[in-house]
Amino acid sequence: MDDIPVLIDLNSQRFIPRLRSFIRKRGLAYSTEKTYLHWIVFFIRYHKMRHPKEMGSPEIDEFLSHLSLVRNVSPATQRIALNALVFLYSKFLKIELGKLNFQYARPSQRVPVVLSHNEALQIIDEMDKKYQIMARIMYGSGLRVMECCRLRVQDIDFSMKQIIVRESKGKKHRTTVLPAVLLEPLQKQIALAKSTHDYDLANGYGSVYLPYALSRKYKSAEFEFRWQYVFPASKTSVDPVSQIERRHHIHESCIQKSVRKAVLKSDIRKKVSPHTFRHSFATRLLENGYDLRTIQELLGHSDVSITEIYTHVVKKGGRSVRSPIDDN
Repeated sequence: MDDIPVLIDLNSQRFIPRLRSFIRKRGLAYSTEKTYLHWIVFFIRYHKMRHPKEMGSPEIDEFLSHLSLVRNVSPATQRIALNALVFLYSKFLKIELGKLNFQYARPSQRVPVVLSHNEALQIIDEMDKKYQIMARIMYGSGLRVMECCRLRVQDIDFSMKQIIVRESKGKKHRTTVLPAVLLEPLQKQIALAKSTHDYDLANGYGSVYLPYALSRKYKSAEFEFRWQYVFPASKTSVDPVSQIERRHHIHESCIQKSVRKAVLKSDIRKKVSPHTFRHSFATRLLENGYDLRTIQELLGHSDVSITEIYTHVVKKGGRSVRSPIDDN
């Protein structure tokens, strides 16, 4: 239940609860809240537990340079830490930082690991049966692993042959393709989720976590099947916030472990994770002639420049140049 916001005391005068409350009032995603708090706490601990009000630009410069020079983080990681600290000072503490002068992390152009179509199918075939359909959705629809885990019954639109991805990165909604080959398997999976939900209802459970206090606004919604997860967890668990015993979705670590085992069995010597299926989805579309803007929308990228990284993958083998050693 890592994606359920922790309960906070709104009357607390302690620093972290006040910061959490401030972040939520601004409507930031819970994943952003956790990320910002991670780097802010790291910053405070790095400076021997000094209060942020006692520090400023010099301490931020030192910390960000430490990340670059000592911890050797990527530019993206350093940028996230910077964003967290700028938010802390400019938004929460209302303190102007002025010009920062830290050592920027050295950029490296990484080309994403991509599977061939046969490799992707080979890995999926080696996975545990109950996780195969999730891997097929990630490869066939371009979903992130958590987006797949969080799918609810109402997100699968069979009539329009599309999947609705809600609250993805940046708290955005998007639609993506629902492959024809997955129509029947998904209908069977939803039927399985329905039988699980019926069992829970018969045993006095059956509610599901709803974001943004929807359960208070719509009293019966948490028991409605359309809100249930397509991939429910095998067991019920106690919601850490409401203390209600309910069934959450499958944890992403289950899919990650299944993919790792499948890669070892298939003897594919690439660094493969569930996210590799998403990379492979984008690359297949580019190879099939779809334009970058369309792929950007299906992936939910905020900027087309992010999607452009897949052009480097398609230009494989030295921009498709035929090696002279291959000549007869």
